[in-house]
Amino acid sequence: MNIWFRYGIGLTLLGASSLVMADAAADAPAASTEVAIPAPAQAEVPVAGVPLTEAENATATADMGHVVAGADMVTALGQADLSPWGMYQAADWVVKSVMILLLVASVVTWAVWLGKQLQLMVARRRGRQLLAYMVHADTFAAAERECQSGRGGGMALLAATRHELSQSARGPASDEGIKERVQARLDRVQAGLGSGMSKGTGLLATIGSVAPFVGLFGTVWGIMNAFIGIARSQTTNLSVVAPGIAEALLATAIGLVAAIPAVVIYNHFARAIGGYRALLADMSVALLVLVSRDLDRQSVNQAANTEVLLRKTG
Repeated sequence: MNIWFRYGIGLTLLGASSLVMADAAADAPAASTEVAIPAPAQAEVPVAGVPLTEAENATATADMGHVVAGADMVTALGQADLSPWGMYQAADWVVKSVMILLLVASVVTWAVWLGKQLQLMVARRRGRQLLAYMVHADTFAAAERECQSGRGGGMALLAATRHELSQSARGPASDEGIKERVQARLDRVQAGLGSGMSKGTGLLATIGSVAPFVGLFGTVWGIMNAFIGIARSQTTNLSVVAPGIAEALLATAIGLVAAIPAVVIYNHFARAIGGYRALLADMSVALLVLVSRDLDRQSVNQAANTEVLLRKTG
């Protein structure tokens, strides 16, 4: 998780961290100047021989208290861990839960990308191989022999075509009727294969659309807590306010880290799955061509045989 925080989000918060450190450095000289103010007042006692009144002594003591408090605040800010991991540890439990949820969503996004990319790569390679066999085959039976060792969605198309041809051969059937039924079966198989390949991409769409709003919720909650801290400390010093706001903005940064890759990967898979559907359509067309060719040849042969019989009987 350290790697995700430091490399995925560190660049996003670099400007905010620099601003916080610059403000802390700018406030430090002012604090040291205020510390030097009470020194002359105490030094006047032995020189002038006039002791301070109770009111002046109370004022000087109050000033010293503010100066010490300011110095302690700057010291605490300088010791605060403003790295992404340190800001995560200092965040509220609600903001932490949002960050963890977004990191899990990011891991799921990359897991879906890896699995779906491998699935598509293998399916397209097998589909192109089967399509080459179907295109170069002369008959449907020859295509079946060539594709016996094949695998993938094309084999389902072959099986559906063979099933319909065997069912149609059991009784009288017209050529047009056979073609229509084969086309209907191939369309359904093709739709099922396309839907199966699209599984998992809906999760990417959900992460891409919801993650920024989840991160925004964590940011709003963190800024709310930061303003509550401002009200309690009764100071609007940027060096005091900035760490809490930076912790809140870290949730939005993680939300964007989860959402942007999810949207890009979803669009990539939408195009890739569209190409796979087109490959399935090409295989369906190749099978229909083979079936139509076989049916036409059978019709021609039957006509020739009928003519020969007529001549013999005539």
